[in-house]
Amino acid sequence: MTAALSRSEAEDFLYLEAALLDEGDWDAWLALYTEDAIFRMPAWRDEETLCSDPDTELSLIHYDGRGGLEDRVFRARSGQSVASHPRPRCVHVIGNVRLIDGADGIAEVASTFTVFLHDMRADRTHHFFGRYRHMLRHEAGTWRIARKHIVLLNDTIPTVVDFYSI
Repeated sequence: MTAALSRSEAEDFLYLEAALLDEGDWDAWLALYTEDAIFRMPAWRDEETLCSDPDTELSLIHYDGRGGLEDRVFRARSGQSVASHPRPRCVHVIGNVRLIDGADGIAEVASTFTVFLHDMRADRTHHFFGRYRHMLRHEAGTWRIARKHIVLLNDTIPTVVDFYSI
């Protein structure tokens, strides 16, 4: 039997991902991703158009494969990333979760997000908001993220934006 995903299960999955990021449980967060996962937040080409080609246009964040995410987590933990130390305090709020398709072991989930971030170094609080589009794949008895596409709607960025803060 081929795995199917319900909207409720999709919602729980997105809430779990957000909680793992907020709590800094990055090993468990990485385990949510497939080996060939694509994690992308494109820049805006102009006021109305997102950049569409990560090979020729700007991305604010782009990783092809979980290995890139693992490397970024390593650098954030190691202290080699000045931007990540001390790590900003973040809270992800996920909303408007819609299951676009959830059959045959593949699921597409759309949602909105707001992230509240407190930067202790500057003693300032910021927020980011936008849309997520997750492509989930059922592997080895569980759902994993095969693609995460992030559209940041307020892209005038006053502080650090990283995997854990978006």
